[in-house]
Amino acid sequence: MSTDAHEIYRRYVGAMVLHGLHAARECGLGGTDLYALNLLDLNGPMTPGELSALTGLTTGPTTRLIDRLEEGGFVRRTPSPDDRRKVIVEPLGEPVPLAEALAPARKKLGDLFAGYSEEERRTLFDYFARATDALRP
Repeated sequence: MSTDAHEIYRRYVGAMVLHGLHAARECGLGGTDLYALNLLDLNGPMTPGELSALTGLTTGPTTRLIDRLEEGGFVRRTPSPDDRRKVIVEPLGEPVPLAEALAPARKKLGDLFAGYSEEERRTLFDYFARATDALRP
């Protein structure tokens, strides 16, 4: 990859990270809180242990994370239907403040994607899928 391409990619990744942190801050959340909400939205309800494994947090920080999200009205804990000793963390839908914070960029990106052909969009989204796998630890 050329130096210019490398720099462009680094600027893109940096903009994505900063955008996420800014949106989280707009809603009174931290970056890890937003990441956890995204995981719950994408994967559905899960146990605290599953959330811990996906975030890489140990049990104590995961408990505090869930406490913050629950206090903020983003998630709720419900008893597991399979095991009364376990709880399930359920997302309560996308919070309005978060949707509002993300809306301007979502609109701009939608407009940007609309400018590409169907084949180009397939290539872009193929890249997103492969890059996601490549970036996972």
